[in-house]
Amino acid sequence: MQYLQPDWPAPDNIQALTTTRTGGVSQGAFAGWNLGMHVGDEPNAVQQNRVTLARQVRGDITWLEQVHGTQVVRLPHYGPNLEADAAFTDVTGHVCTVMTADCLPVLYCSHDGRQVAAAHAGWRGLLHGVLETTLSMFADPSQCLVWLGPAIGPQAFEVGEDVYLAFTSLSPEAKAAFMPKGDHKYLADLYVLATQRLRRAGVTAIYGGEFCTYQQADQFYSYRRDGQTGRMATCIWRAK
Repeated sequence: MQYLQPDWPAPDNIQALTTTRTGGVSQGAFAGWNLGMHVGDEPNAVQQNRVTLARQVRGDITWLEQVHGTQVVRLPHYGPNLEADAAFTDVTGHVCTVMTADCLPVLYCSHDGRQVAAAHAGWRGLLHGVLETTLSMFADPSQCLVWLGPAIGPQAFEVGEDVYLAFTSLSPEAKAAFMPKGDHKYLADLYVLATQRLRRAGVTAIYGGEFCTYQQADQFYSYRRDGQTGRMATCIWRAK
């Protein structure tokens, strides 16, 4: 199995990773380490892949029902409703996890290593404030480190004028994240949009943002590229 580890100065007790599609037992369109139960893959294969991830993190993984919203779940969570797009915890051994295949996975940790979170941010989640809502869970949001994981890059993410207008009507600086293509189409940069919003919320320590799930086909799943495909997981947890 292959996975990525964030290149950021997190405290020593903080562990984090993003899986790739390399390894695993899934076949066909899901070939590799697919962790999504909702995409049409064989459930037994997904379960085997999830067991492999659980062994790697050696913690309690909570799988969210992601809906492109702004809800944040505090872990541990023992209720039936896990419809959320972010998870937060200050408890050792509980793994905040989001799944993606083009959307932006965002990891957070406090400078003192006591609080961590993971958020799933497609353009809808970004627009409606999933990053800011997640950040509000921290005791001191200005003292957070943030890592931007593998997402579709600015050379590949085409959106309509509605998306451009939605962001730029809220903040003129968002224009820097869009490249006009003509015919009312734009190339959008999720990394720039996320960075702008995090900085406005007071975060200065922002890392990552150098991937493209669409273009790096041998390493990542991409819904925009393939349609039917698997999902990667991005995880963060307190090891102690």
